[in-house]
Amino acid sequence: MAQRIYKINTSELKTMIPELRAGDRVLLSGIIYTARDAAHKRIFELLDSGKEPPFEIRGSVIYYAGPTPAREGMAVGSCGPTTSGRMDAFTPRLLDLGLIGMIGKGERSREVVSAIVRNGAVYFCAVGGAGALIAKHIKSSEVVAFPELGCESVKRMTIEDLPLTVGIDSGGLSIYDHLKKVSP
Repeated sequence: MAQRIYKINTSELKTMIPELRAGDRVLLSGIIYTARDAAHKRIFELLDSGKEPPFEIRGSVIYYAGPTPAREGMAVGSCGPTTSGRMDAFTPRLLDLGLIGMIGKGERSREVVSAIVRNGAVYFCAVGGAGALIAKHIKSSEVVAFPELGCESVKRMTIEDLPLTVGIDSGGLSIYDHLKKVSP
């Protein structure tokens, strides 16, 4: 897989998605939201009861992470990705509501890949185990919903040059499929 490197702001991501291919490297800047299992359940409770979600889903990027408390001088503590497959039951609906990107680690289900293709979205992979390094790319963080969930609350973050790999592109090509072909 040939790799290209892009420097993209989340505000321009939607127009850039068709150019991105699985395996490309991206330095992503802009606004993202954190949400893990518990937050997804709460967001769906709101949606199912006809209420507004805690942030505008359309055009947003969700990072599957639960950052630890910030150390002095930092916006957050360690902020590594969680396993994305745990959110697969929620993801197709969020993509159909206009979510344009997700950041996590690991493979996604066929249903999620289909929803990515159907909606022209992208799935980025962050390096697992590198939470302290990832935290250096987070410039601000504020809780926007469910503070009682602690590290799993929904946070609005400003990121700068967060290093990511396109895991699944808008055409459905996945780095995981490629890895399966080259692994012994």
